[in-house]
Amino acid sequence: MKPITDYVDYRRYMQDFYDERKRTSAFTWREFARLAGFVSPTYLKLVCEGKTRLKNDGVERTALAMRLVGYEVDYFRMMVRYAHVKTDYERKKAYDEMQSIAGEHKVKIVDEDAFAYFETWKNPVIRELAPIMPGAKPGDIAKLCCQGVSAGDVRESLGFMTKAGLLKKDRSGRYTQTDKALKGDSEVMPVAIRSMHRDMAKFGLAAIDDFALSDRNISGVTMGVDRAAYEQIVQEIEAFRRRIVTIANATKKVTQVYRLNLQLFPLSWTVPDEEKD
Repeated sequence: MKPITDYVDYRRYMQDFYDERKRTSAFTWREFARLAGFVSPTYLKLVCEGKTRLKNDGVERTALAMRLVGYEVDYFRMMVRYAHVKTDYERKKAYDEMQSIAGEHKVKIVDEDAFAYFETWKNPVIRELAPIMPGAKPGDIAKLCCQGVSAGDVRESLGFMTKAGLLKKDRSGRYTQTDKALKGDSEVMPVAIRSMHRDMAKFGLAAIDDFALSDRNISGVTMGVDRAAYEQIVQEIEAFRRRIVTIANATKKVTQVYRLNLQLFPLSWTVPDEEKD
């Protein structure tokens, strides 16, 4: 599903949310209404059809039902306001606020530079460290990386990301991120990011012994599922990851770089269906 900041019509966003949930699970309008705390099982369906509207308390409950967090809630609230204010002045004010939120939390699409950026795990780490270490030399940044990084690695990475427009360097030598987050085009990502996933998985394994319990959180669950449950779990992971990114983007003062690995993989082959034999 597209980021909420790609929408102007709140009804369209709600409909797309419902359609996406319906596609991956047995989601219904009744369930949607229940999650938002509405008595009528068709209320949100009528909203999406333009036959009624969300009121103030309904906006907050619906945002919660769609698991919106941080700036996403603010943006959704403004979309509703934009749709229902009565004057052109109020409408323009709401639209300008939507544009401001969208611009502040813009997501950079990495396409032709995806292979170079995700070729090494060092780029994302350095991209997070450089802006919070104003005036730091490459060697200083290298020393703060938990894994092996040289000053030359940092210098090369900064040069690439500045040229690619992923970092911006001012006259005083300070770096700023040009966008809040990065994501890759679906066609190039599977190939571009595999190598980095392998490295990050190794780091995650080593973290079990390298860091105290207070500095890392590693857990897991072994379970039996069918294909429908698997698809629903994947949907939940995507929603969870999006909320985590929103929380991270709202951080006022970054002090450390963390990596979150989300891993869901089979531990057995599919059991034959005896009823079909």
